[in-house]
Amino acid sequence: MTRYLYKTEDGERRTDNRRHLSVIRLPSSVFRPGLTLIEMIAAIGAASIVMLAAAMLVSSGYKGWVQTYNNANCESRLGAMDTMIALGVIGRKSNRMDYRVYEVTGSTFEKVGVDPPSNPDEILTGQAVEFRYWVTELDAGLMNPDVNATAYALFYLDTATHRLKVDHGPYDPAGGEPGGVTGSQRNQGAGVTTTTLAKNVTSVEFSHTAKNITGDGQGCVRMKLVITDPTDGSLKTTIAATLMRNTWPQ
Repeated sequence: MTRYLYKTEDGERRTDNRRHLSVIRLPSSVFRPGLTLIEMIAAIGAASIVMLAAAMLVSSGYKGWVQTYNNANCESRLGAMDTMIALGVIGRKSNRMDYRVYEVTGSTFEKVGVDPPSNPDEILTGQAVEFRYWVTELDAGLMNPDVNATAYALFYLDTATHRLKVDHGPYDPAGGEPGGVTGSQRNQGAGVTTTTLAKNVTSVEFSHTAKNITGDGQGCVRMKLVITDPTDGSLKTTIAATLMRNTWPQ
């Protein structure tokens, strides 16, 4: 037993018999709420896993977006789209009674006819097509049955540059404007403008169903366009058709 001398709150000294106890007073800051080092490491590890998964998701989405954008805006696809739009717009406003499908050999354009002549319903195929349509306002002069159109559009493949082009020009046979082909050659006179629709064209075919032995068609032109993609060398095939709505003279 050990006697202890201590002071009371009023300063009086007293003795007390008690066993010796060791008491350590710790500062109050030691008991403040917080994380241990192990808990912090575990939290950082869990956050890293979540961040890695999010980064992989964002990266995958970005790569998919880039691939979709490149596919939609590659040169071959844009060329095919421009060609389909031009074929559809010009074809729908053209005169189904006056258009031509040509077979092209070098720089020579020859209208495709029926062979043999006894089979007029044959499907005829060529490498060029010429549409004829009206670009002026309707007036009494256009009601003349001899006026079949006032302008033309000649679609053809330039084999030297592998580009699909279209020539636009005035059409007035009576006034010295015979159309897109003169004497088996492309008309390159005054007033003719040329537009490139597609590049890296491997082949193009225009076809229609004949209605007589001279090769005149029934008013629907089909197109098969093959373009070589310059990025990977793959072949892109586009098939389209246009139906001529105008019939004159009736």
